[in-house]
Amino acid sequence: MRTVSVFNFISLDGCFEGPVKGDIGWHRHDEVGRAYAVEMIARGNVLLFGRVTYDIMSSYWPTEAARSSDPVMAEGMNNAGKIVFSRTMDKAAWSNTTVIKDDVVERVREIKRSGGTNLTILGSGSIVKLFAENNVIDEYQFMVDPVVLGSGRRIFDGIEKRLRLTLKATRVFRNGSVLLIYNPAGED
Repeated sequence: MRTVSVFNFISLDGCFEGPVKGDIGWHRHDEVGRAYAVEMIARGNVLLFGRVTYDIMSSYWPTEAARSSDPVMAEGMNNAGKIVFSRTMDKAAWSNTTVIKDDVVERVREIKRSGGTNLTILGSGSIVKLFAENNVIDEYQFMVDPVVLGSGRRIFDGIEKRLRLTLKATRVFRNGSVLLIYNPAGED
């Protein structure tokens, strides 16, 4: 059975997006972060996106700027299988993308039961919330940056139930960021 993981970078105060919509400029986009991103994309997971995150990613990775500044990551992102959850999109222009419009929780459960590579949600706060509340996520990976934003969009904004997580692994990076990997331990 396939697994669903989440990967998000967050601030020390739990934000994955700054006070301005789409603000991720606070995240350390340095060589350490790039090396880990390349390591992750090499796993070959199918990438899952909400429409907003998809729009951001699809407006950058297929471009010449992405291919020249980060060719390995651009190739991995462009070649990866992708699923975007959107009620408004009919088709996606970015290569290897499937659009799922409705019954997203059940559709992902069906995909998990099928054979193939694992699935990773990138960004996409509303999808993380929906899947967390419906026990679809098998692993949470948070790259914690040593910065406090004070305000912004928090990773679990609006979640309506308590999630208990068990720490699976940690990794400290020389840039001060820390990767925390958790598995669900159940709910209250």
